[in-house]
Amino acid sequence: MTQEELDALMDGGFEDEELATVDEEEVEIVKKNIEEEVVDIDECLEDSLPPKATEDNKIVNQLDHVTQDSEKKATEIFDRLDGISEYIATVEEESSSVISLLEENSALFEKLSFNFEEVETFKTFHYKNKEAITTIEDVVEKSRLSSDEIMMIMDTMQYQDIHRQKIERVVNVMRSLLKYMNTLFGSDIKDEERVSSAQHIIGDQDSGEVVSAEEIEALLESFGKK
Repeated sequence: MTQEELDALMDGGFEDEELATVDEEEVEIVKKNIEEEVVDIDECLEDSLPPKATEDNKIVNQLDHVTQDSEKKATEIFDRLDGISEYIATVEEESSSVISLLEENSALFEKLSFNFEEVETFKTFHYKNKEAITTIEDVVEKSRLSSDEIMMIMDTMQYQDIHRQKIERVVNVMRSLLKYMNTLFGSDIKDEERVSSAQHIIGDQDSGEVVSAEEIEALLESFGKK
């Protein structure tokens, strides 16, 4: 059954004779379906409302803490990366000294193996020194690549500082709006000097404190007599 058919049934009549013969059981099914589709508006609104304002969710306060913590952690990261870069520079410097020593040893064992071909030990040590030089050179190359990666990380971290500045700009705008709203809604009259506002007026429901029209007229008459 369509919604139009149900409306016609609820109104008590049908223009079409065929609709007048509709099954009552079908009507009940349609009614039940409609009732199940009813949405609780208050429940939906409650789910969409923002959380209550508390000390834990002050917007500007939270953003201030985010920017401060972000800057603090970023500074710590930069300091640690600088320390790693210094370690890498030390490794490269000390490796260069070791390579120089190994090259001298390799040259010496090369001469010994040339002059004393029958002594295999000289050839072996000459070969091992050459291998050690290759290994350390590989370590130095990897250290330089690590240093380049650290520089790239530092460059990427600069974006974090840009994000922090953007948040701070938002905070400043929000604080400016707050000052503007306080000025706009402010008044020279102190709260204790204000006339108390009515708690109930005509039209309120379920209140025994509503002032009646007769009481208002009597009050106006009393003002006129003064």
